[in-house]
Amino acid sequence: MDEFALIRQIIDGLGSVTSRSNVLVGPGDDAAVLRPRQDWDSVASIDTQIVDRHFPRQAPADLIGYRSMMAAISDLAAMAADPNYVLVALALPDSKLCNSEWVGRLVKGIKEAAETSGVVVAGGNLGRGELALTISVHGEVPANAAILRSGAKPGDVLQVSGALGGAAACVRLDQLTVHETLSELQQCYFRPRARLDLVEVVRNSANAAIDVSDGLLQDLGHMLSASNCGAELVADSIPVVLGAVLQDALTGGDDYQLLVSATELLEGFKQIGKVVSDAGLWLDGKPVQAQGFDHFREQ
Repeated sequence: MDEFALIRQIIDGLGSVTSRSNVLVGPGDDAAVLRPRQDWDSVASIDTQIVDRHFPRQAPADLIGYRSMMAAISDLAAMAADPNYVLVALALPDSKLCNSEWVGRLVKGIKEAAETSGVVVAGGNLGRGELALTISVHGEVPANAAILRSGAKPGDVLQVSGALGGAAACVRLDQLTVHETLSELQQCYFRPRARLDLVEVVRNSANAAIDVSDGLLQDLGHMLSASNCGAELVADSIPVVLGAVLQDALTGGDDYQLLVSATELLEGFKQIGKVVSDAGLWLDGKPVQAQGFDHFREQ
């Protein structure tokens, strides 16, 4: 199949998720044309998922597409933004792996994530190279209402939107080979959920927020650094996915739950500690390092 036939297959496979009233021109032209809402700020992020780094080569294509989309869209939830549209750049190797059937399954996963999240796939790019998906996500938030990492205040309640560590445990326990039914840990890794259901709560009540993509300690460290404060965590308060251990939750990443700092405990969240004025990070009274996933650390 040549490049342009493959592009047509992808667009056809995406179907209804390529159009909406604010998308004036969708896939198929040189660029997409969209109409922004008045008095809303645009929020944008971009994320690259690379084979054998972010997902295993042997993974079913629909799970690769779904996981890649949700990981990228999670950044919008962390900013308390409503999802709007995405652009998807796909690099495919010249191999039997990425045949027409494989691409069809990949598109199925992308489409499911788009439908679940309420985003439009407004365009993208197709090239030849090492298998990778780069997804540019775009959302909107009422003017000046975006929630940043830098707003945490001493005395705030630190809280997370769900149990952590499942994806890391899936990797640690070598459960990346998928059979007919996904285990609970495989669900955590291959089918994460961007917490868009909590956007309004975060927007209305949070002082700071970040999604847990690189490990609780590391992502909390980013928030504390931006906010010029510290935090005390209580180990027994940190929710851990069944089958995972505390260390998976602390440093593993790929959870895509929201970590929030707010004046009080918010609906849908669980308290794990508090923000303090002194710089640093403590777990059960002992200092800990803000460690987690690092793309450039030697493996």
